[in-house]
Amino acid sequence: MKQYTDIFLDFDDTLYDTHGNAVIALAETYEDFHLNRYFNDPQVFYEDYWKTNIDLWGRYSMGEITRDYLIVERFRHPLCVSEELRVKNEQSASAFKDYCLKISDVFLDYCSSKPGVIDGAHELMDYLRDKGYRLHMCSNGFHEVQYKKLKACGLSNHFDTIILSEDAGVNKPSPLFFEYALKESGANKASTIMIGDNFQTDILGAKNAGLDTIFFNHWPEYPATEPVTYEVKALKDIMNIL
Repeated sequence: MKQYTDIFLDFDDTLYDTHGNAVIALAETYEDFHLNRYFNDPQVFYEDYWKTNIDLWGRYSMGEITRDYLIVERFRHPLCVSEELRVKNEQSASAFKDYCLKISDVFLDYCSSKPGVIDGAHELMDYLRDKGYRLHMCSNGFHEVQYKKLKACGLSNHFDTIILSEDAGVNKPSPLFFEYALKESGANKASTIMIGDNFQTDILGAKNAGLDTIFFNHWPEYPATEPVTYEVKALKDIMNIL
């Protein structure tokens, strides 16, 4: 089996339970802003939020939209499902944007304070550290949020390097992100492997940059569309590879 010295790890939904924590945070935000005034059924808001959020993050990863656009539109769109809020947006888009930003700030604060991790995350990170691997976090997440999440979930001391797309100036899956990550970490491409849950962003991005990959496939609706070096269904299975 090939020997590796350095491991690039995605953070959100690979180690940190971003979706699970965000579900809780979104409900807390919904309550704080009394959005029940505008929606008879909160699921109408939640479902549109998640659909919009997934689409916007995909576009953000490809460099099609900015961070500022994402954090506003992922709330503007589901809020405007409400006829009353849609009219307010049409009457004053600027004021409604400010309203969306206030909601986003509260939501991100709630999200970044949550400690939830993917099952087996702490055990895997302890195992990899004990084996002597150099561990590098590679994330498209927002700078101020990711460090809070790391602290909240107790994984901040496990990484040798924190590599964020906002520092790199380009997002995964761009090969330029991985070139930046190799330079910042001092890792050798031939002895580095990338672990991630997003096939397009983490796995294809790393593969196209010439890296080996471990696809953590815990989203059945988003299967691999090309061969990968390794594929696992649970984090604990990575211990049988590395």
